Amino acid sequence: MTKIKMTTPIVEMDGDEMTRILWKMIKDNLLEPFIELNTEYYDLGLEHRNETDDQVTVDSANATKKYKVAVKCATITPNGARMKEYHLKEMWKSPNGTIRAILDGTVFRTPIVVKGIEPCVRNWKKPITIARHAYGDVYKGSELKIPNAGKVELVYTAKDGSETRELVHEFEGSGIVQGMHNVDQSIESFARSCFNYALDLKQDLWFATKDTISKKYDHTFKDIFQDIFDAEYQEKFKEAGITYFYTLIDDAVARVMKSEGGYIW
Repeated sequence: MTKIKMTTPIVEMDGDEMTRILWKMIKDNLLEPFIELNTEYYDLGLEHRNETDDQVTVDSANATKKYKVAVKCATITPNGARMKEYHLKEMWKSPNGTIRAILDGTVFRTPIVVKGIEPCVRNWKKPITIARHAYGDVYKGSELKIPNAGKVELVYTAKDGSETRELVHEFEGSGIVQGMHNVDQSIESFARSCFNYALDLKQDLWFATKDTISKKYDHTFKDIFQDIFDAEYQEKFKEAGITYFYTLIDDAVARVMKSEGGYIW
């Protein structure tokens, strides 16, 4: 049997523990007998990430930008126990978070529908694809433990030295605080990824946030999505016979429970 030749390499990101064994079995039994594999290999096992000060994760992401496609195995994001178990130099960040930040990526998760395995919600007949922004937010969040009473503020310092301040909380005792960020450029990329994916699949696109509570952060997402849709995608969606609509997350959940599926959320 003639093997299929790969003209362009794909990035191969090996992982941790059992996933290394499973990935080798997949290659040995399902891929290599039929394909002349052409991969650029990166070992994202926790020991090697530690040896390279996590540079291997950055290198694998940059290689993915070059070749446009990668296969990544599951990896460990270490906690305190893993620090001791693997004798780590530091508690390295999530490899997924690092890679997504470099790729400015969007995560699409679509369940596999298997005959004979019924969904928990009986009226779901088609997959519901969840689209998630993969830049900033908690993956790049800054956190502080507040030891005792005091004031926490958000401070923006412009290049001219002027400051804008927003009170987060007046603490009367101990607590915690987290700061998150995003950038318009990445949100615009997320929006276009979602619109293009919907057009590729010929499926409706739902977008839901809590902009009634998050009047600046979530509302910015809502506004950018709507502006891009109106300017670039409205006619394309009409021609494809699909729809885009925005609703509050509360309403979206209610709609999802009553739907048959078959859309991107």
